Amino acid sequence: MKSKPSPATSKSPRLRIGLKDVSRKEFAAAVNERLGKQRVSIMLDGSIIAFFKAKAGERGYQTLINQALHQAMTGEQIESTLRRVIREELHTA
Repeated sequence: MKSKPSPATSKSPRLRIGLKDVSRKEFAAAVNERLGKQRVSIMLDGSIIAFFKAKAGERGYQTLINQALHQAMTGEQIESTLRRVIREELHTA
């Protein structure tokens, strides 16, 4: 016989901004405004999740994934700038 979930476990968690209860939409807007972050859903390989969880320890693994993506983005910008400067220098030589 299947047990029914208790009302306490089936309720969504309370979302608060300061002392005010808010909707999910209001909460997401406040987080985006404060942190500049946006909630997304993404499918990643299990090995990637395991790697970042192991590396994170007690910190948030999602923060490490965000940092890795930011470094990849910044690295590409640095690489393209460096290539442009080298081309310009070689062209003037």
